[in-house]
Amino acid sequence: QVRLVESGGGSVQAGESLKLSCLYTGTVGCIGWFRQAPGKEREGVASIRSLGSISLYADSVKGRFTISQDKSKNTVYLTMNSLKVEDTAKYFCAPAPSDRCPAVLAGARGFHPWGQGTEVTVSS
Repeated sequence: QVRLVESGGGSVQAGESLKLSCLYTGTVGCIGWFRQAPGKEREGVASIRSLGSISLYADSVKGRFTISQDKSKNTVYLTMNSLKVEDTAKYFCAPAPSDRCPAVLAGARGFHPWGQGTEVTVSS
């Protein structure tokens, strides 16, 4: 079974940066990053395919966030630059089969299991 642990969240000022990590156990074809703000539905942020590092981003984060991976460490990263107040949320990672990787932009369907999440708070 796959297990995931998210880390790297914290409280920052708008315009600053954070780098989140998703440590996974097992073999995965794709890892997606999602976020959920209080009272809101879970939103797909980005995904990366293990083979070829093909990545996708939500329009709301494109140009500011970068998803990357270090296969030797079984870790996927989400580097978040130019953070905005609206980026405030709990961030989760979850795996999916490689052919489901594009589905991150349509929601979390097909991505499971989930880690505990890491909180990101951006203040102005």
